[in-house]
Amino acid sequence: MALARKLKNMNLFNDGQSYLGQATTVTLPKLGRVFEDYRAAGMDGPVKIDMGQQPLEMEWTCGGFMSTIFRQYGVVSVDGVMLRWVGAYQNDQTGQVDAVEVVTRGRHEEIDSGEAKPGEDTELKVKSALAYYKLTAAGTELIEIDILNMIMRVGGVDRLAEQRAALGVGGGALGGLISPPALNLPGLGGLRIPGL
Repeated sequence: MALARKLKNMNLFNDGQSYLGQATTVTLPKLGRVFEDYRAAGMDGPVKIDMGQQPLEMEWTCGGFMSTIFRQYGVVSVDGVMLRWVGAYQNDQTGQVDAVEVVTRGRHEEIDSGEAKPGEDTELKVKSALAYYKLTAAGTELIEIDILNMIMRVGGVDRLAEQRAALGVGGGALGGLISPPALNLPGLGGLRIPGL
C-alpha cells in the first residue's frame, strides 16, 4: 500500500514574478467537457456527445494589495497574462517530493479588494478567465489545452489533431497557420491569388 501524495507547499508566479509569501490560496482550473444528450432511432437511451471544452478559469487570493494585478486589468489579449502555479507534493511513506506545475494564460475577469478595515487582515481575490492550460507532474506533461490553437494534448496524444487536419490547418486554427487554397482566375491569364 502506498500513501497519497499531499500538497506541502506552493508558489504562484504572475508573468514571472514570484508571489512567495504573498499568495495565500489558489483554486486550480477545473477540467470539464460540454456534453449534450443525443438519442436517435434504434437507441434505447441517450448517450452524451462531446461538444468541446468547458470554459477554463482560475481563482486565487493574495494577502494584501498587489499593484501588478491592477496594472493587468483590462488587458486586451485573451491570453495576455501568464500565471504559473507550482506545488510540492510529498509522499509521507517514502519522503519523495514531486513538483506539480500548472501554467495558464488568460486575463483577469474579476479583481476583488474586499473589505478594508484598519487593524484587520486584508485579501485581494482574483478570478482569471483562461485560454491556455498545461499540467505537468514530476517533469511529465499530462495535459495541454490551447483553445486558440485548437490543441488538446492528453498523455502526449493530441486529441484534436484529426479535426485540425480535416479543417486544413496545421498546429493551430487561429495561430496564423491557416492556408486557404489559392484562387485560379483563368480569365486573367491564369493569375493565382493566394488566400482568396
